[in-house]
Amino acid sequence: MGKDGFATITPEGKLKLCKDDKLILPASTLQLRDQLGAQIPLVRIEKLLAGVDQLSGFSECFQPLPGLTARIPVPRTHLHAALTAHGTNIGLFEMGHSNETVTVDQMRHATQWLIRDQTLNAANAELIATHCSYPITTVWGDGLRSSSDGQRFGIQKRSLLGSFYPRYFGYYDRAITVYTHISDQYSVFNTLVISCSTREATYVLDGLLNNLTEIQPEFHSTDTAGYTDHIFALCYLLGFSFQPRLADIPHQRLYKMAKDDRYGDLDTLFTSAADVALIREQWDQLVRVAASLKQGIAPAHIILERLAGRAPSDQVAKALAALGRIVKSAYILRYVSDPALRYTVQLQLNRGESRHQLAKHLFFLNHGIFKTNDLDQIINKATCLSLLSNAVLVWNTHHIASTVSKLRRQGHAVDDQDLARISPLWFKHILVHGAYDFSDNAVIL
Repeated sequence: MGKDGFATITPEGKLKLCKDDKLILPASTLQLRDQLGAQIPLVRIEKLLAGVDQLSGFSECFQPLPGLTARIPVPRTHLHAALTAHGTNIGLFEMGHSNETVTVDQMRHATQWLIRDQTLNAANAELIATHCSYPITTVWGDGLRSSSDGQRFGIQKRSLLGSFYPRYFGYYDRAITVYTHISDQYSVFNTLVISCSTREATYVLDGLLNNLTEIQPEFHSTDTAGYTDHIFALCYLLGFSFQPRLADIPHQRLYKMAKDDRYGDLDTLFTSAADVALIREQWDQLVRVAASLKQGIAPAHIILERLAGRAPSDQVAKALAALGRIVKSAYILRYVSDPALRYTVQLQLNRGESRHQLAKHLFFLNHGIFKTNDLDQIINKATCLSLLSNAVLVWNTHHIASTVSKLRRQGHAVDDQDLARISPLWFKHILVHGAYDFSDNAVIL
């Protein structure tokens, strides 16, 4: 500590942090970004979806339930129209009157037969696999890092998940949270719909453990709302390195392994010692909890809610919290002394913010407000939004890779470090308003 001026210990024995300087993009990065942006053509969202389908074949993932066959075949155009209607918040009725190709009944038929959690997740996995097949994706990351964050959307009708959120929606309007997990390659690999009144940390492990894509993260970041001592402990037991950005580090309590341990100038930062004896005593129970999570015996958020709600005398919950405090203390000391770690964590969280901006652009109708209170419909819309987001990622990556290859063939030097600083989630060239055209007759069933 003290080598880069970020963290110091005051004479009163308190930890004092400085704000990291804002990252300034080099001129070469700005020039390359302008070159790439000029080469990506304007495209309507429905044409983008059709083009990405040709690249990935994600529509093949949309099949009826096993043992059932649609009486009327579902053309690919009907599926694309339904996905676009849900993912942009236009709805089937408005979409039916915004195009001359697909009717409301045809989109409703495609939705009833093909669009559900399993098919949407399979299609997203296919899009992520297609994205990973481009060698250029490795400049953004190796797929070992991820982050999760919630984005709030208004909801008009009363719902079990809807709650008041005065910070963004005033005191009279309800909202819900769409909680997404995003990889360091910008792909969304898990989408959940939760209440704004629920702490996001409860759902961190759900996305990591229910991930069925090629992306297999080992390091995971969140902001302060995504952290608890129990999350630190369970991530450690499950083999994940939990690396949140904590807003209140100077006020965090640090724990020693034993009261008699001495750490020189750092002694003033430690408030007490963790109960290592209790961890040893309850170790088998902690391993059972981790094994239950790994095997999917119960959803992770249910187990975390039960642990957090147990009485203070519960020994398993206390042991898990004690383990989490040890892991958290080691992480905080590393975070304040390692500039590279702080940069990596902030960079990954910035990727999540750039995805939020894309989601706002795509989910545009009714100012991004859900007009239904049906939970299944809300989840379908949120997952369709993630599918559109991943389709935009594949489209942009395809054109970026093509442009970079062209520039290099022409003798221009394109530095991978400059590419790594450029987000592939551009959206100004994507047209989501106006009349839609689904002119394609390919049948998928």
